Amino acid sequence: MRKKQIILPLIILIAGIGAFAIFTGMKKPPEEKEEVDNTPIVSVESITVAPMTLNVDSYGIVKPKYETDLVAQVNGEIIELADVFVRGGFVKKDQVLARIDPSDYQAALIDAQASLASARASLETEVAQGKVAEREWNQITDTSPTELSLRKPQLAQELARVKAAQASILRAERNLERTNIVAPYDAMIESRDIGLGAFVGMGNKIGKILSTELAEVRLPVADNQLQYLIDQGENAKVILHGVYSGKEIQWPAKIVRDEGVIDNQSRMSYLVAEVHDPYALNTSNNQPPLRYGSYVNAKIVGIEIAQASVIPRYLVNNSKVAILDSESRLHYAEVHIARQDGENIIVSNGLEDNDQLIVSALDYPVDGMKLALISDKQEESEQESDDETQVALNDNDTGE
Repeated sequence: MRKKQIILPLIILIAGIGAFAIFTGMKKPPEEKEEVDNTPIVSVESITVAPMTLNVDSYGIVKPKYETDLVAQVNGEIIELADVFVRGGFVKKDQVLARIDPSDYQAALIDAQASLASARASLETEVAQGKVAEREWNQITDTSPTELSLRKPQLAQELARVKAAQASILRAERNLERTNIVAPYDAMIESRDIGLGAFVGMGNKIGKILSTELAEVRLPVADNQLQYLIDQGENAKVILHGVYSGKEIQWPAKIVRDEGVIDNQSRMSYLVAEVHDPYALNTSNNQPPLRYGSYVNAKIVGIEIAQASVIPRYLVNNSKVAILDSESRLHYAEVHIARQDGENIIVSNGLEDNDQLIVSALDYPVDGMKLALISDKQEESEQESDDETQVALNDNDTGE
């Protein structure tokens, strides 16, 4: 009985130990957790550094440098009109556009010439009489003669009559010339206000002409943009962009002056660009005409930067940008901002060609932190996938 009490517990203990050993052998070992890579992933763009010219954009309306209202300076009937004296016609300097009846002015010239001839004859007679009076006075007495005795007042009067007659001739000749309405310069006819046979009085408007030698465009420029122009735009080159016959055309121009005042309404400074021969009348090239009244955009050529790059404005914070260095670490580069141009910023210093600009957002950026590229992660994933595929193929081969 006592032996049973001793053996039975031993059997139970041995059975329990055996069962524990069996169950322990059946338990799978804990799987090792895969190491998670928490390196932030970023996207980058390569920076290009190259020489750049800073241009200032503007706009304006093309107008002639000179425009003139033709006005009648004498009275009379229009007896002749030139064929080119129509709206849109082109005329040369001193070309006759219209003629006023010159008959009355020719008669006035003849009358003035006759008056001059008479005055000159009277002057010669008075000169002769004065010499006779002086000779007679010397024969009569030894005292000095008076001016009246020598007929000098009469001589001065005749001289005045001759000068008056000469002035009358000049006036008559000028009035006769004014019967021809001529173009004061090479021009285009904007309007004609008279017809053949019409009577015009002095001061009546005959027409209007526009100079074709030079055109001007007033270009508004904000005050803070003048800093990007050499000498505030003096003699700067300008490229005008406009539309002619449905096509985008460019015309060269040049800044000739600054109006020197700030416009009260727009608060802009105005630079005036000049275009030679806008209608291409004196050039042999096939440049389309720059028509008056056209709206054009202008690009004023400004200062040059030897090393410049363009980056999005949102990537700049306190004059610093995030760069991925050669060790794949975050580096903040301090840059010099030359200009803000809309959504972009032009940097003149602080960046090198082919620098990797970080364009994606970072939650907690720290200078010097390790980063990874999306392309690198994709390559790692593809490599892991290839490795898994190779292992599976090897397992299949082993099973066979």
